[in-house]
Amino acid sequence: MSTDVPAKTHKLYIETVGCQMNMLDSEMVVASLRREGYELSDNVGDADTILFNTCSVREQAENKTYSALGRLRAEKKKNPEKIIGVMGCMAQKDQQLIFQRAPYVDIVVGPGQLKEIPCLIRKAREEGGQHTAVGLGRTDGKVDDIKRSHETFDPMRDPTMRPTPFQAFLRIQIGCDKFCTYCIVPMTRGPEQGRDPDMILDEAKILADQGAKEITLLGQTVNSYRHVGLNKTTRLADLLYKLHDINGLERIKFVTSYPKDMDYELLTAVRDLEKCSPYLHVPLQSGSDTVLKRMKRGYTVADYRDMMARINETLGSAAAVSSDFIVGFSGETEDEFQDTVKLVKECRFKNSFIFKYSERPGTKSAERMPDDVPFEVKKRRNNELLDVQNAISEEDNQKFLGETVRVLVEGPSKRSGAKVNERSDKAGLVQLTGRTHCDRIVVFDGNERLVGQTIPVGIFEIAAHTLIGTVITDNASSGQSVTLMG
Repeated sequence: MSTDVPAKTHKLYIETVGCQMNMLDSEMVVASLRREGYELSDNVGDADTILFNTCSVREQAENKTYSALGRLRAEKKKNPEKIIGVMGCMAQKDQQLIFQRAPYVDIVVGPGQLKEIPCLIRKAREEGGQHTAVGLGRTDGKVDDIKRSHETFDPMRDPTMRPTPFQAFLRIQIGCDKFCTYCIVPMTRGPEQGRDPDMILDEAKILADQGAKEITLLGQTVNSYRHVGLNKTTRLADLLYKLHDINGLERIKFVTSYPKDMDYELLTAVRDLEKCSPYLHVPLQSGSDTVLKRMKRGYTVADYRDMMARINETLGSAAAVSSDFIVGFSGETEDEFQDTVKLVKECRFKNSFIFKYSERPGTKSAERMPDDVPFEVKKRRNNELLDVQNAISEEDNQKFLGETVRVLVEGPSKRSGAKVNERSDKAGLVQLTGRTHCDRIVVFDGNERLVGQTIPVGIFEIAAHTLIGTVITDNASSGQSVTLMG
């Protein structure tokens, strides 16, 4: 009779805040821990391993993580065998501070050391103590050594962690060298480096084989992507042509872009390659040259206007441009803010993500500029700009009324109460949601069997952020001529 004791099955709870990069990082960590026999749990109380994948871009994200850690103090005291880990940008930035504020945390891991997590968890469980793996600081060694310390591992993937089974993120660029005065990313994710295009291509094929119909290429300034090989330099446009030939892929997107690197070569590729989405997310941050200079954004309002002209000239009405804005940045006057309002009205973005300035320790603006715009002024400017953008979005969505769009069906809408990964084969209709090729959200009633398909939807109502429609069926037999938009 065998006396072997079955290995204990560990349960992992992981909480992710922040950008798409963090979502991808969590997917990779879960994949690596599943290979170690871990099961994923959505209940923090049931898990014996708890990981927080963190963000440092805004203070609110950090506060959320520290609050979550605080709630675990009693749990750790009651169950000291539980392993608690902090990974991601906050881990890289705060390092030992995390142990000081939450001494019951076991591991702290930067975004470039994710592959070390299984080993660090084993050490913490078997040996006790606190364990750290973080990247080198920007001045802590030779450039190549610093770059290597911030590399992430991408091929190991877990499809169940994705927003939907048929949409996936693919990192093509690590780090950032823009050094905007308000941004901590160059310090937390290290120097800018483009991944090898052959590795990217191989990974994209794996994603397509796993059922991904849409991939989103990720980079801090993704259209700045550049990889120098032995005989060739590859830019983003070159990469798009390679990815376009992969069987199974229907759509290719890329975020987030940098204004001065949105050149004709890239825009021509987007225009000529039918799988490439004409959705371009290009942060402006401010419509004032003086604010842009204080932010050290590296471009002027005129440069941004030139970029918009290139986009309109090359893509025409197919283009859908969205943007980011920071209101209440250090020293921002009312006139400077109104310059931003005017430029938003001029550019007519599809949508905008608007944030109140949050001073981040370790950035140049925190060291050299006062956070001198009162919170109530930031809040008022945020709401005013949001109202302007919402009005533009709703006005521009009018052109879709009575038109037919092609929608990649992502799953039941939030209103339906159902979940993508729990869909049934029932015959009843639920409210479904999906996106057009230019990233507009569409909701409509349909059978859950449509999830994962790309279908025509006729639009009969619009809102600022949503198109509302009905599934178009049997067009050929009805003799209808359908023109597809967006």
